[in-house]
Amino acid sequence: MEKKRILVTGSNGFLGHKLTEFILKNPDYELCCTSASVNRNPQNEGYRFQQLNLTDLEGLGRLIDEFQPTHIIHSAALSSVEVCESDPVLCKAVNVDSAAYLASHCKEQDIHLTFLSTDFVFDGQHGPYSEDDACNPVNAYGQSKLDAEQKIIASGCSAAILRTILVYGVIADKKRSNLVLWAKNKLSAGEAIKAVSDQWRMPTWVDDLATACLLAIEKNATGIYHISSDTLFSVKEVVEQVADFWNLDKTLVGSVTAGEIGQAANRPRKTGFVLDKAKAELGYQPTPLHATFERIEQQIKELEKQDER
Repeated sequence: MEKKRILVTGSNGFLGHKLTEFILKNPDYELCCTSASVNRNPQNEGYRFQQLNLTDLEGLGRLIDEFQPTHIIHSAALSSVEVCESDPVLCKAVNVDSAAYLASHCKEQDIHLTFLSTDFVFDGQHGPYSEDDACNPVNAYGQSKLDAEQKIIASGCSAAILRTILVYGVIADKKRSNLVLWAKNKLSAGEAIKAVSDQWRMPTWVDDLATACLLAIEKNATGIYHISSDTLFSVKEVVEQVADFWNLDKTLVGSVTAGEIGQAANRPRKTGFVLDKAKAELGYQPTPLHATFERIEQQIKELEKQDER
């Protein structure tokens, strides 16, 4: 059987790290990674890495021609809501133009594309959402992701669009944080924190998301798929779950509203996903929150052992 040749963009990102880890475990895959900065993954052997800015479309095209991927996972993005609002030119270049360029290449060269999108394509008024629900972004980041989705679909390339929500977990790069690790580290240090009590999400374990990307590749899936956990929590409830699991002082967790931190208008209030399509067509099965915490604790210990060597 011919090996699948997978190009991962944004390999220094949270999902990119996990994809690198998972792909390297499969002898049927060959891997090429690219990111805007130097390779920060301590797992740096067994694959090709090229530093490349997504705005360099010519360089991206050359890399595709050289590596000749059978599949591309486009995880790179400008994901800061505030930066997307303040720099619309950069937002479009990184989030929309690169996706359209990749889709065009994929169509021409019969490459399968997996594109990572977001729950922020929705306005948060009617969640949880299915793939067929109407999109109505409330910020420039969500709009750019929706624009990219539409460019990919219009290209006619073979593409799986995976929307996801509030990704968390642990990777080897300690500089990369997320809601769960932030809460755990702050509470472990005895620091009081505030968490938003009036935004609801279905947080996604990064290992589940990476698995979903590889399921999409294995099945050459096409269309839009919702990938997250299957339980709706307020952001504050997630933080309280962290405190409970790691036996930390939950009285340190205070409440703040989205309005008090300027997020009432530019963040969806309640998203969450209906996962029926991903479960039926991809075989995707989300891991319950508590079970992911157990695995995260194991992964933290494994990384600590590696650091000691």
